[in-house]
Amino acid sequence: MGNSALRAHLETAQKTGVFQLKDRGLTEFPEELQRLTSNLRTIDLSNNKIEHLPPALIGKFTLLKSLSLNHNRLTVLPEELCRLTKLETLHLNNNHLTQLPAAFGHLSALRSLSLSGNQLRAVPSQLCSLRHLDVVDLSKNQIQSVPDTVGELQAIELNLNQNQISQISPQISRCPRLKVLRLEENCLELSMLPRSILSNSQIALLAVEGNLFEIKKLRELEGYEKYMERFTATKKKFA
Repeated sequence: MGNSALRAHLETAQKTGVFQLKDRGLTEFPEELQRLTSNLRTIDLSNNKIEHLPPALIGKFTLLKSLSLNHNRLTVLPEELCRLTKLETLHLNNNHLTQLPAAFGHLSALRSLSLSGNQLRAVPSQLCSLRHLDVVDLSKNQIQSVPDTVGELQAIELNLNQNQISQISPQISRCPRLKVLRLEENCLELSMLPRSILSNSQIALLAVEGNLFEIKKLRELEGYEKYMERFTATKKKFA
């Protein structure tokens, strides 16, 4: 992409607060954005070939509300990203991430987090510090179990489809706001599904197709009727 084209994008971004440059084969985060650190509310650099985020620059976008870097080649996120305390939406689907920065819990405004199609092996414990988190997408990773810490998660929807999960902590039933739990295409035996999800949780939509049991067996479990009451009561919201 020529300098004049980039200049035009920068001028537009200065006026709108939105910088969008998708499908351009970019291999680096545009350093030119440093002149817009106090302007930008939205950055979308999806579908490029970016391998890393410049630490000194990324932490300066203090007014940023939305950052999308889907379909890039990121292997690690700098700790400086965690300075973006106004960030509400972070979409990093289809990269090569194996973990999140230790200070990820400092992203206190975060509401929507998408990490589908990465190489995470665990549910990041940092997510439990995020009090405003609504939607978390961890589908298509390499997660094998859901730990006790998940009980602290504030999310309304948790997507764990297409992982390798064979164990789930009963603490998941304690999630105060969790309404939608997606566990399709994992490695769950019916005996490893905590009964408290059915009998004693807020979960009103449990998606477990494609595991190591027949769905009709789920209907025979104790607590299923209680789950169906919640499902029916909230069905209209998910229609």
